[in-house]
Amino acid sequence: MPDDLFDPLVWLILLPILWAVLTFLPGPGRGAVVAIVSLCLQLGCAVRLTADIIAHGARTHLAGGWPAPLGIPLAADGLAAAMLVLTQAVGLAVALYARSYFRDGSSLWFWPLTGFLFAGMNGLFLSGDLFNLYVTLELVGLAAVGLVANGGKAEQAAAALRYLMASLIGSGAYLFGVALVYGACGTVALDHLAGMISAPVPPALWLAFALMAAGLLLKTALFPLHYWLPPAHGDAPAPVSALLSALVVKASFYLFLRLWLGPFACLVALAPMLAWLPALLGSAAVLYGSWMAIRAERLKMLIAYSTVAQLGYLFLIFPVFGGGALALQAGLLHATAHGTAKAAMFIAAGTLIRVGENDSVRGMAGVANQLPVTLFAFALAGVSLMGLPPSGGFLAKWLLIDAALSSGQLWIAVVAITGGLLASVYIFRVLHLAFRVPDGREELRPRPVPAAMEWTALLLATASVGLGLFAMPLFALLERVGT
Repeated sequence: MPDDLFDPLVWLILLPILWAVLTFLPGPGRGAVVAIVSLCLQLGCAVRLTADIIAHGARTHLAGGWPAPLGIPLAADGLAAAMLVLTQAVGLAVALYARSYFRDGSSLWFWPLTGFLFAGMNGLFLSGDLFNLYVTLELVGLAAVGLVANGGKAEQAAAALRYLMASLIGSGAYLFGVALVYGACGTVALDHLAGMISAPVPPALWLAFALMAAGLLLKTALFPLHYWLPPAHGDAPAPVSALLSALVVKASFYLFLRLWLGPFACLVALAPMLAWLPALLGSAAVLYGSWMAIRAERLKMLIAYSTVAQLGYLFLIFPVFGGGALALQAGLLHATAHGTAKAAMFIAAGTLIRVGENDSVRGMAGVANQLPVTLFAFALAGVSLMGLPPSGGFLAKWLLIDAALSSGQLWIAVVAITGGLLASVYIFRVLHLAFRVPDGREELRPRPVPAAMEWTALLLATASVGLGLFAMPLFALLERVGT
C-alpha cells in the first residue's frame, strides 16, 4: 500500500470528519465511544507527526496527489505539531469528561459538532495556503457557534447569535484580505508568498494585512473585540466552554502569528511600530479581563473573563521578537499551559455547578468538603494562571519578562507581573469561599460524582503545572519552525 495512505497529515483531517458523520447517524446524544476512540487515534497521529518533524524537519503533502496549484497543500512544522498535540490531548480529556457530563442525554448534537470542530482546527494547523485557511477558519467558527447554541436555552441562543455575527465579520474581513493578496501576487500559497512580498509593498497588500489582522483579532477576542466571548463561554455547557477557551481562540491566534512571521514579515520589518498595537491591546486585555473576573458574580463568567485576560499575554510577545527565541518560546508555552489549565478549570467548574446546582461564586461556599478532588484541580489550574512556580504559566511569564527586559520593554514585564497578581485575587476569592461553611447550614457532606468528571480535570491541571518542568521537548519543536 502507498505510504500516503497512512500519512498522519491526511488522517488528522479525515478522522474527525468520519467520526462526526458516524456520531450524527445514530441520533442526538449518541456517539461518545466512537468520538473517544477516534480522538485516541488522532492523538497517535499527532505524536507520530511530531516525531517525524523532530527527526526529519517540516512535512508537506499534496492532497489527492495533484500537483500545485491544483492540489491542496498540507504542511506541518514544529509550531503546527505542537498545536496539533495540544488540540488532540485536551480534546480527548474533554471528551472523557463530556461522556459523563452528558449522561442525562442533554448533549443533543455535541458529538458530531465537536467532530467538525476538530476537523476545522486540524485543517487550519495543516493548511498551506490562505484560502484553505479561510475554509477551515469558517468551519471552526460555525461548529463552535453550533456548540454554544446546542443546549437550546434562551441565553445560549443569544450568545450563539452574537458569536456568529463576530465570526462572520472576522471571516469576511479575512477573506477580503485573501482576495487582495491574490490580486497583487497571483498566488495564495504560504511558501510562495513568503518570498514574493518585499519592498516596496503595494498599498493593496497593506490593506490586506490590516483586514486579515483585524478579522483574526476579532475571532481571537482580543480586547476591545472580546464582547462575544464572555457570554459564549460563560453560558455554554462546561465541555463546550472548555473546548472554546482552551483551543478555539488559540486557532485564530496561531493563524495571526503565522501571517506575522511568514507572508507579512516584510511589512512588519518595514513598520516595526505595528508590533505595538497588539501589545497595547493585550496589556489592556490583561488588566480589564482580570478586573472583570474579580467582579464576576457567576463562576463560569469569572473563568470566561479570565480567558480574556490570559489571551492578552499572547499578544505581549510581538514587540520583543528581537530578543531571539525567548518571545516565541513564551508564546507557545503560554498557549499550551493556558490551554490545559483553562480546560481543567472549566470542567472543574462544571462539576462544582452540577453538584451544587448553583453557578454563583458565593454558591461555592463549602464545596471543599463536597468535592475535594475537583476543587484541588481548580486550584492547581489556578497556580498556572497566576504564574506560580513550577507551573507552565510561571515559566511562560518568566520567559516573557526575560525577553521584555532584554529588549528594553520594562512596561511589558510590569504588565505580566501585575496580571499574575490580579489573577491571584480572583482565584483565591473562589478558594476562600470554598473552605467556608455556608451561613446557617451544617457542613456539607462529600457527594460522589463519576470519576471521569473529577480525574480528567485533575489530569489537565497537573499537565499545566508539569509543563513548567518538562518544557524542553516543546522548545525543541520551535527549532523546526519553517524548516
